Amino acid sequence: MVRPNPITHTMAQLEERTENNTPGRYYVDSSCIDCDLCRDNAPSFFRRQDDLGVSVVHRQPVTMEEVRLCEEALHECPTESIGNDGV
Repeated sequence: MVRPNPITHTMAQLEERTENNTPGRYYVDSSCIDCDLCRDNAPSFFRRQDDLGVSVVHRQPVTMEEVRLCEEALHECPTESIGNDGV
């Protein structure tokens, strides 16, 4: 019997949303490996949470250009730890 690898992660999970994400559609979940990619690409929206050792969303996008930047970070995240719950 082949068991699924618990480390394999296919997309961000809302129920795994880490604390200190600013409320809104974008969030980072507990699978973040603190790679810094989202903070490099969209520093206006992502920040390191030192207590947790992961990134969090510290500001939600407002304009279409800001949404584009967050979507780019979401799609480039190597662990698919950034989510968009559509709210």
